[in-house]
Amino acid sequence: MLLSNSSPPFSFVSGITMSMTKGITPRDSLLLKPNPLSSLSSLHSLQHGNNTIRVPVTIRIQPERFCHGALTIRNEVPQNADFPRQYSRKEKKPFPVPIVELRRAARERMKKMKDEPRKPMSAPKNGLLVKSLIPTAYNVYNARITLINNLKKLLKVVPVHACGWCSEIHVGPVGHPFKSCKGTQANIRKGLHEWTNAHVEDILIPIEAYHLFDRLGKRITHEERFSIPRIPAVVELCIQAGVEIPEFPTKRRRKPIIRIGRKEFIDADESDLPDKISEGPLKPLLAEIHDSEIVAPLDNEVAPLAEETLQAWERMRKGAKRLMRMYNVRVCGYCPEIHVGAQGHKAQNCGAHKHQQRNGQHGWQSAVLNDLIPPRFVWHVPDVNAPLERELRNFYGQAPAVVEMCIQAGAGLPEQYKSTMRLDVGIPSTLKEADMVV
Repeated sequence: MLLSNSSPPFSFVSGITMSMTKGITPRDSLLLKPNPLSSLSSLHSLQHGNNTIRVPVTIRIQPERFCHGALTIRNEVPQNADFPRQYSRKEKKPFPVPIVELRRAARERMKKMKDEPRKPMSAPKNGLLVKSLIPTAYNVYNARITLINNLKKLLKVVPVHACGWCSEIHVGPVGHPFKSCKGTQANIRKGLHEWTNAHVEDILIPIEAYHLFDRLGKRITHEERFSIPRIPAVVELCIQAGVEIPEFPTKRRRKPIIRIGRKEFIDADESDLPDKISEGPLKPLLAEIHDSEIVAPLDNEVAPLAEETLQAWERMRKGAKRLMRMYNVRVCGYCPEIHVGAQGHKAQNCGAHKHQQRNGQHGWQSAVLNDLIPPRFVWHVPDVNAPLERELRNFYGQAPAVVEMCIQAGAGLPEQYKSTMRLDVGIPSTLKEADMVV
């Protein structure tokens, strides 16, 4: 390689620093001899004259700058993702945040509060409502009612089957042939399902919670478990966030509470405030349609109805997740019991694994969105006209039942569900081709 005064600088592997001069002695030529292990050892070590030097040069190319940038494909949504794990009845649900991190954050919070004056509590801990979340609570409530009404209409045109022995359902003309039944006498049927017509309760799992007249009041005791009404947990969350429902009254404070101790407080005096005028709901509340009044949609109304149903599903989940950031929701780590409030109730009605050791008490922990609104996952049907084959089970994906119904009815596929539905996985046409897949 030719190097002259006009050529750009290079870094030599031999580590020798040279200065470009006119005269170079034979002693210097010894220092410029190439490495005998170099691939360019056949070249002359030094040729000088007219300010030109011939030196073997090895240029190192960092693979991080070239190879990685060309081979890495970044995508926010993974191509394929595993299905949500199904925990057995003998396992305890993991904490959303590990207990070690919770303790570490509590210690750091105590250190910061040690030298600072105590700040007043903010809503909703002080008993007041978060005014910015009141419209969100109404939107979640109406989205739930819209979702239920639309699912009743879609059930008239989209066939959904439910097993008569277990909780599994399937969206399609016929039930799937997989031997996955774990109900009573499953061994006699060799794991096969017995399919019947499904209802809305099979698609949307009903999760109920105790309705609290005062969300900051005393905890519900075991003796009060039958005297307090139970309503859907999403509805209870909306009520505590500001939705006014005459059938389920709740206490609304207009002044922050006065904290006496850690668990003791008194209500502020509101006698100086003007009398509260009973106002109606902030937004008109929708009502569920009775099953006898449901009419099947026309052919040109099915696709728009499916789009509206899918939007209501996403709007309910996003709004509920936003409410759960401010209003505490608890779930039992052993059973699906939900309690909307700062602390769980004391009712000893947990019947999960080894409940005798806990005397029937629940193991309360922070809930996540799938605890409040659990999605019922079903097998995705790539072709409605072609039934699923038992031998090709590993190639099929899954999706929530609501999403699968809307897709089969003509709605667009949301981006966040493509990974679990395995749309990019090629399904073999024959069993011989499936055996050849690595």
